Amino acid sequence: MRERVIEIRPDDHVSGSPNAPVTLVEYGDYECPHCGAAFPIVENIRRRLGDRLQFVYRHFPLTQSHPHAEHAAEIAEAAGERGAFWAMHETLFANQSALDDVSLVAYAQSVGVDPQWAAEALAAGTFAPRVREQFMSGVRNGVNGTPTFFINGRRFDYSLNERVLLATLEDAALANSSS
Repeated sequence: MRERVIEIRPDDHVSGSPNAPVTLVEYGDYECPHCGAAFPIVENIRRRLGDRLQFVYRHFPLTQSHPHAEHAAEIAEAAGERGAFWAMHETLFANQSALDDVSLVAYAQSVGVDPQWAAEALAAGTFAPRVREQFMSGVRNGVNGTPTFFINGRRFDYSLNERVLLATLEDAALANSSS
């Protein structure tokens, strides 16, 4: 089987320098308990690596198991439209057990997004196509569960352990810095 390599797209949600020597892409689901467990690990790594890491988050809502995941991804996109994606991203992971539509609109307001606009966007499915496109990009790249990570475009297929992920990212950053 040919190895898949992920490209960063202009419409991706990106945190960190585009000149960073290492890029970590996560396909995740806001209602997934494994993604919730991964969130603090990724945040610690983002802090530790600083400017050496570019982080990209893509939606991969597993709607069969997580009935609120699709709308949570859509509200994150709505917040992103208003410049508050990362604040919403953190809020959703901090509140994984309360992702009903009423709560999502309240979270939108808490990150500075007009709640009426957010509720209307959610009800109309305004951001559903964007979420679906990210999901399908995951399918095309062999994602079949969450969280799934790619380091510099290559899938990270190890157990999610902070020490192992950090060491792998540091090795990738070093290899890119010296080439």
